Amino acid sequence: MIANYHSRNRILVTGGAGFLGSHLCDRLIKEGADVICADNFFTGSKDNVKHLFNNPNFELLRHDVTFPLYVEVDEIYNLACPASPIHYQYDPVQTTKTSVHGAINMLGLAKRVGARIFQASTSEVYGDPEVHPQNESYWGRVNPIGIRSCYDESKRCAETLFFDYHRQHALEIKVARIFNTYGPRMSANDGRVVSNFIMQALKGEPITIYGDGSQTRSFCYVDDLIDAFVRIMKTDDSFTGPVNIGNPTEFTMLELAENILELVDSTSGISFHPLPQDDPRQRKPDIGLAKQVLEWEPKVPLREGLKETIDYFRSTLK
Repeated sequence: MIANYHSRNRILVTGGAGFLGSHLCDRLIKEGADVICADNFFTGSKDNVKHLFNNPNFELLRHDVTFPLYVEVDEIYNLACPASPIHYQYDPVQTTKTSVHGAINMLGLAKRVGARIFQASTSEVYGDPEVHPQNESYWGRVNPIGIRSCYDESKRCAETLFFDYHRQHALEIKVARIFNTYGPRMSANDGRVVSNFIMQALKGEPITIYGDGSQTRSFCYVDDLIDAFVRIMKTDDSFTGPVNIGNPTEFTMLELAENILELVDSTSGISFHPLPQDDPRQRKPDIGLAKQVLEWEPKVPLREGLKETIDYFRSTLK
């Protein structure tokens, strides 16, 4: 029995009870790993992982990554950080601590146990870009003192820490820059455009569009994104990233609203409001590197993914 003690891959997922983290836990459990899900439940929810409670390969741990964690694992996926403006602007200092102190603590853990570590970075490192679409060589255009800076700049700092640990300590790192993602288990009150539009349409409330609705985003379905995460972790040691993960098909906010209104069969109107400070006008990934190295590109069309997401939100209103 002792010889087989480490036969399963032991994986830590920080932020594992969140939207993305819970789907990642599902995928890793399905692949036969032992998963430790660590979350402080600021934006994550036990409901997202309760279906795993009786699985012997799953362990739920209440933990804040701004404090050190001492566990024995083979891999770490660092997803811990509020990702929507409403949540990360609620306590901006804590947001910065989560990204920066969290990265330091998880990198320290990875160094101690010799684990490969994945950083969930973000397209927000590009800020309000002057280059379109954005590829990984673009350094970004970020306001360092704006209301979004606690998230944007702390994620940029986390990338710096990952690459310095890689250079200084030969740590095996993988860095993914995540573009807009949607799907079941999104929080209904996270202020993100997909969840906002769907909930407003389901309740018959006017859909809130900031600006004139011409600003664009690209939307990746959660299953496609998680598949990319796993592929990144399976690349050889020479590949660190950063690598863009997202759907390069671009939609205006007005097009998204119209699609959701049609799929919900809602009578909601559209209400236009001023554009928030530092809100990017365009956001679209260049996924050439992901195609080349990971042999990955998104498969789920927007309307198909929206149907699944709408069904999920409908079930939460019952």
